[in-house]
Amino acid sequence: MRADPVTGEVLQGPLEPVYVYEAPVRLAHWVFVIAITVLAVTGYLIGDPISIQQGEATESFFFGWIRTIHFIAGYVLAIMFVVRLYWALVGNHSARSIFIPPFWSIRWWKGVFAQAGYYLFMSKERLWVGHNPLAQAAMFFMFTLGVIFMIFTGFALYAEQWGWGQTPMNLFGWQFKLLEQPQTVRTLHHLGMWYILLFVMVHVYMVFREDIMSGQSVIGTMINGIRMWKHKTKPN
Repeated sequence: MRADPVTGEVLQGPLEPVYVYEAPVRLAHWVFVIAITVLAVTGYLIGDPISIQQGEATESFFFGWIRTIHFIAGYVLAIMFVVRLYWALVGNHSARSIFIPPFWSIRWWKGVFAQAGYYLFMSKERLWVGHNPLAQAAMFFMFTLGVIFMIFTGFALYAEQWGWGQTPMNLFGWQFKLLEQPQTVRTLHHLGMWYILLFVMVHVYMVFREDIMSGQSVIGTMINGIRMWKHKTKPN
């Protein structure tokens, strides 16, 4: 089997199983799933607290636990993102695809529009080793950049408790000066959550759609790392 080294498109058969997603990539993916879910739920409650307090507020740490869980999940997300960045440098082609899309490649851009045409039922299916070009673009702009934005704004809000002159504020407090007031950072961080959730909804839909309709495995590939094919040879 021969595939394009830039786009990952399968050019010639016969089709053979390919080890696409290495173990650190798969581990990071599922950690991101859990962390983002926890962050979204606790973040929503922080932005719009529910009133279930019984008795004196000083006798309960309910909201404190919500904030604590949010902070822990934020640290987990940030640490795993750094690990994932490292693996993008030392891993295989698929490990780098959502961090360094080949924007310079004409073939890659043709793949973006070809895949968009396929999703719109206007062109035939193409097979890809790893993420197709359109998925790479979506992952880069919505997940990669989105998570970086959420990490920076999140740690800026977290650093407020230390105050100016302390290391956390020295590292992340510049965002308050850039945006002039903390509330702007909070608002953008909240909007960033919905941006990430929009990506998650589209991503989950497309994953199930492709796993059912396409000629390649999708969900199973992120579990065992192996791209399987539903055909013996590349469709014409």
